[in-house]
Amino acid sequence: MKWGVIATGGIAQTVTADMLKVPDVEVLAVSSRDVTKAQAFADRFGIKRAYGDYRELLRDPDVEVVYVATPHAQHHEVTLAALDAGKHVLCEKPIGLTVAQAEEMVERAAVRERFLMEGMWTRFNPLIREVHRAVRDGEIGEVRTVRAHFGFRHEFRTGDRLWDRESGGGSVLDLGVYPIAFAHQILGVPTHIAAHGGLAPSEVDADAGILLGYESGAQALLSCSLLTDLGSGAEIIGTEGSIQIPDQMYNATRAVIDGVEHTIEDEGYTHQIRAVEQHIAAGLTESPAITWRNTLEVMGTMEEVLRQLGVSYDTVR
Repeated sequence: MKWGVIATGGIAQTVTADMLKVPDVEVLAVSSRDVTKAQAFADRFGIKRAYGDYRELLRDPDVEVVYVATPHAQHHEVTLAALDAGKHVLCEKPIGLTVAQAEEMVERAAVRERFLMEGMWTRFNPLIREVHRAVRDGEIGEVRTVRAHFGFRHEFRTGDRLWDRESGGGSVLDLGVYPIAFAHQILGVPTHIAAHGGLAPSEVDADAGILLGYESGAQALLSCSLLTDLGSGAEIIGTEGSIQIPDQMYNATRAVIDGVEHTIEDEGYTHQIRAVEQHIAAGLTESPAITWRNTLEVMGTMEEVLRQLGVSYDTVR
């Protein structure tokens, strides 16, 4: 399929490099608010068309699917415009800043009959899939506890995307989304949410400790931080065994399942890109691996966590 990449930052560069490793994928166009950056990006990756505005890219009739790699605060606007232009969309996580934004994006995809998926690459990692299978098959008994964390020290600077409220910054949306989504995949939707953390001068969350409780009595103990180096590991503890995923749980290459070590090569975002192509070719509008409902449920948990931390993005547009 012919792809368009919207934005040229670090994540766009990493994902585009992996796109080019997938057979039958053609990255046809790229856009940036600065056309010189778009052209430099195009030159680097051998992309034929460079645009100085994402709307120009969306008017390109040859582009079939777009990857939205803008800062979080632009996901909603750009994704809606892409769907209205008849494009399929892979939107980088988190899909939006609020549940209301995510719901509107999902509703628009349904109306336009276009594929829409949040870019949660962890769901397509073969080792995470094997971990999930082992849990489903009861290899470690009934899951009682999930622990997961993701954090690193990032110096506070005014205007830095990770610290900027208007860009959708903060530890939960950028880092906490991975532990929360991981717990959701293993235990489902929590019945109890408790969060505690600190705020940055820019009024975004600097770190968070999160307790998710479930009807069964199971619990998820999660944390994220832009202040301290937490690493990014995870552990699933069941009544008959456990699973450990050392750094990096969001792109796992090693896991110990009930004492047996499993390893894979790091293939980055290729699994996710391949899945998007397959889903679109099959005529699907959502991925069975990360459904619209999954995305909205995780977004709902994050929104409640942020509410308890004193952070709201309702006025950010």
